[in-house]
Amino acid sequence: MALPSCPGLKAVVFDLDGTLIDSAPDLASALNRLLAMEGLRPVSLADIHMMVGDGVAKLVERGFAAHGRSLATAELEDLTRRFVVDYEPNSAVETRPFPGAVEALGELRGEGLALGVCTNKPEAATRAILAAFGMDAYISAVVGGDTLPGARKPDPATLLETLRRLGATSGQAIAVGDSPNDVGAARAAGVPVIAVSFGYTRVPPHRLGADRLIDRFADLRAALAEVARDCLALTPVPGAP
Repeated sequence: MALPSCPGLKAVVFDLDGTLIDSAPDLASALNRLLAMEGLRPVSLADIHMMVGDGVAKLVERGFAAHGRSLATAELEDLTRRFVVDYEPNSAVETRPFPGAVEALGELRGEGLALGVCTNKPEAATRAILAAFGMDAYISAVVGGDTLPGARKPDPATLLETLRRLGATSGQAIAVGDSPNDVGAARAAGVPVIAVSFGYTRVPPHRLGADRLIDRFADLRAALAEVARDCLALTPVPGAP
C-alpha cells in the first residue's frame, strides 16, 4: 500500500538522532561522565550538537579533541567501549522524541507505508530508544552503525540494507534526516531525501542539498507527497535492491 496521493511511495526511512529524537542531553551526560573520569571538564550541549552523527567512536574522539587530547587507536577503542556500556542503559533518561514525531510515524504506518530507521547509532541503543517511546510499534526495520561491519552513513550500504529489509527499492522510498551523512547516503543509494531543520548538523540545513526541508513533523506528509511526485522517477543505482 501507499499514501493515496503518493502511489509510487512504499517506504520511508528515518535517521534517529536529530531527526526522530532529541538525544543530545543523554549523549552529553554520558560523554561528560567519561571525560570526568579522565580528569577533563564537561562539554556543553551546544558542543554535542556539533559532535554527533558519525558514530560513537567519532563522538568520543571529538569530545577529547575539544580538550586538545588526541587518542591512539587502542585508547579510542577502550574509551568508546566504556562510553557504550554507560550510555546504553541511560539512553532514554532525558532523550525525547521531537514534537509530532511519534504521531507522524503512526499516521504514515496507518496509511500503509513501511517505516525503517537507518542510523549511525549502535543498533541495541537504537532499539532501546524506539521501544522506550513506543516508536518500535511502527518501525519494521532497524539498521544501526554496527549492524553491517564497517558500514556507516554516508556509505549507502546501511540505507540499502534497510530498504531490503522493508521489501522496497530505492525508487519506492524516501529518506528523512538532518545531516550531510543522511543526504549523502540517500544520494549514493538513489533515494530522494527530506531534511529536517531542527537536528544536529555542522552544515546549515538549507545547504544540505535535500529535495525538501521541513521545520516540523506536521509538514512531513505534504513534503512526502511533493517529493514522491517530483523525484520517484529516479533510476536506482547499480546494486540497489
